[in-house]
Amino acid sequence: MTPACERILDQGLAALEVAVDAAQRQRLLALLGLLHKWNRAYNLTAVREPEAMVARHLLDSASVAFAVRGPRLLDVGAGPGFPGLVLAILDPQLAVTLLDSNGKKVRFQRQAVMELGLDNVTCAQHRVEAFSGEYDQIISRAFAALGDFVGLTEPLLAADGEWLAMKGGLEADEREALPAGVSIETRQALEVPGLDGAERQLLRLRRTAGGDR
Repeated sequence: MTPACERILDQGLAALEVAVDAAQRQRLLALLGLLHKWNRAYNLTAVREPEAMVARHLLDSASVAFAVRGPRLLDVGAGPGFPGLVLAILDPQLAVTLLDSNGKKVRFQRQAVMELGLDNVTCAQHRVEAFSGEYDQIISRAFAALGDFVGLTEPLLAADGEWLAMKGGLEADEREALPAGVSIETRQALEVPGLDGAERQLLRLRRTAGGDR
């Protein structure tokens, strides 16, 4: 990767107050290089330039690290593996499952896991409706509709678990479409270096008293 990519990554992580050691930094750069290489052949992301990939994929993913506690995290609609791969690199104790139905994107996930030696990541090619398991946190930045994200993944969330939804804007009708027994606990703006002007926020949702489980 170019010196510019390294500079953007280092400055961005510092701005987010995300500390990494040399091995983690190298893995993030290796992930970036692999994504750029595969994207030319398989069109995994609309972002083409590696410098832009740093902000859109690496830093955007790292911006929610403060909220991830695990120990079992499910990344739904993970695409080529974001934010899950980055979060797994940042916390080796976190058990991450990447879930996506797109074969070429899951193949990339598996290649990245193998090349980066990420023993704490499992890749699963399934539709969410056909998937089973139990997770302490479920995260996504791919679902357009908040109600769909929560409704489809509710059977996979542990009794005391929480959803983490990475969003742009949040419309009133989206909030009103949440399933009964679920509420937004916190809503926090995310300042992602390199995504100036792009609205980003993290919603944390939980079951309310009287909700299922």
